[in-house]
Amino acid sequence: MPPPIPDIERALKAVGELLEAEGERIGIVVLGGAALNLLGVVRRATHDVDLVALGTPPHGTEPASLRRADELPKALAEAASRVARDLGLAPDWLNAAPASQWDTGFPPGMGDRIEWRKYGGLDLGIVHIKDLTFFKLYAAADDVGPDSVHVQDLIALHPSPKELDDAAVWVRSQDPSPAFAQSLDGVLTYVRQRLA
Repeated sequence: MPPPIPDIERALKAVGELLEAEGERIGIVVLGGAALNLLGVVRRATHDVDLVALGTPPHGTEPASLRRADELPKALAEAASRVARDLGLAPDWLNAAPASQWDTGFPPGMGDRIEWRKYGGLDLGIVHIKDLTFFKLYAAADDVGPDSVHVQDLIALHPSPKELDDAAVWVRSQDPSPAFAQSLDGVLTYVRQRLA
């Protein structure tokens, strides 16, 4: 397993500084454990930063725009590689693995709720807590058990009963198989008990 990233924000700021020095501006949207850490929901080690989209933040009357990122743009990949070397991180610490989520869709309205931060030449979009609840419930149903990091993250998000119900509707649309539905029901029961 790759080493954990000791300070996610520091690593992303370093990427932004390198991009700015090269005259580049790139926008990314992140989710998962990195997003939870950046939003202060959890304080735990994470081994990577999952990039779900490239994009631009809203500007004036223009809304944010998102596009699929199957791979990192060259300037971003080079900056991330240099930061990995300088900070002793895994070569793929910044990755576009979650881009496949574009195939099945995102929680309704996700793009409008992204929190944007600027780090030099990096526009960093962080998926909103509401949407992280959707994604963590989906991941927890794939990785069942009270020790699952996804289950623990979901509990840390402390969703309301309605938020959990809304997330469950979306998660069921992602995988309609009976086995997945059973797993999802088990996660929902466990999480509801812990949040009661």
